[in-house]
Amino acid sequence: MFGGMHLSTFKYWTILKPSMVDSKPMQMPLTIELQQVSKRFGQEQIVQQLSHTFLQPSSTALLGINGSGKSTLLQIIAGYITPTKGKVVYNLNGNPIPAEEIYQLVSYCAPYLELIEEMTLEEFLNYHFSFKKPLLPIAEIIQLIGLTSASNKYISNFSSGMKQRVKLAQAILSDTPILLLDEPCTNLDEDGIQLYKKLVSLFAQNKIIIVASNDMQEYEICQQQLKISDFKQPK
Repeated sequence: MFGGMHLSTFKYWTILKPSMVDSKPMQMPLTIELQQVSKRFGQEQIVQQLSHTFLQPSSTALLGINGSGKSTLLQIIAGYITPTKGKVVYNLNGNPIPAEEIYQLVSYCAPYLELIEEMTLEEFLNYHFSFKKPLLPIAEIIQLIGLTSASNKYISNFSSGMKQRVKLAQAILSDTPILLLDEPCTNLDEDGIQLYKKLVSLFAQNKIIIVASNDMQEYEICQQQLKISDFKQPK
């Protein structure tokens, strides 16, 4: 091992050229505006009147204790959940992006998003990247995450750590300007954690990155912090 990384993986990093790993800068800046966003489940107020603008490029950590609403807010930003009040507006060059087009811009990794376990790794990545352009060829992605020997194995036979590497790869290595990560180091060992940090460093510097976590090793890549507790109604 070299600095917490398997030697074979380290050798791969050293032969990558900058032109191979830098996701190309977008010609026009993208922004995500949270406008007085509130969310309530029954009598429980998850977040209240949250206004914030995410700029491209940027990296922001959504911080809060377990059950504070980090995942809920991330799903609101992604368009998976509708806020009770307020709205989320995506702007490109100052112009709103239609809601039906948002999914093309977003890549998402979370413990509650499942892989298609009836597929092999190679089949799954080919399927996923038929919807979103990959930043590298499929074979190189598989090599990069250290799963070459498992490329033709069914994902149902993968360990939880292997599955998490696949989730990270399909999100970070999609050519999209928005990267949403919910507890991205779930089930990863130390090698996997170092892989996560390296993937973000190499492939996501020109994106809007939002990490929902209360674990510093997951969000230490972020330049800004947004505390969920700052947007809750006092009890």
